[in-house]
Amino acid sequence: MAALLPILLLIVLMYFLLIRPQQRRMKEQQALLSAVAEGDEVLTSSGMYGFITAMEGDVVWVEIAEGVEIRVAKGAIARRITPAADTGAAEPVAADDDVDGEHEADGGSGSTGGDNATRGSDDES
Repeated sequence: MAALLPILLLIVLMYFLLIRPQQRRMKEQQALLSAVAEGDEVLTSSGMYGFITAMEGDVVWVEIAEGVEIRVAKGAIARRITPAADTGAAEPVAADDDVDGEHEADGGSGSTGGDNATRGSDDES
């Protein structure tokens, strides 16, 4: 009987560490899939962001760019994206914004500027 107690404790421990969290994740995923609707911004499991434009059973049409729609399985939706205004997150910085305070108007800090001279010195031996 004493040898049976550690085995039972191990089974109970496995249930609380492995099985129960997995069941909870499955329920959350099912709730998400039943709650998404047209117009929602979603993230697919492959990393594509887009807006749902149409739903046909287990198939969802997602617009990933203006005029570009892809057809994905409904189960491939990983999460629904909430608008940034609701979460209070900072706005993303656009690629052409001046991030570090340097301006390219002086002509010396562009990507084709003085960086090539230092790279070229490694080739000269």
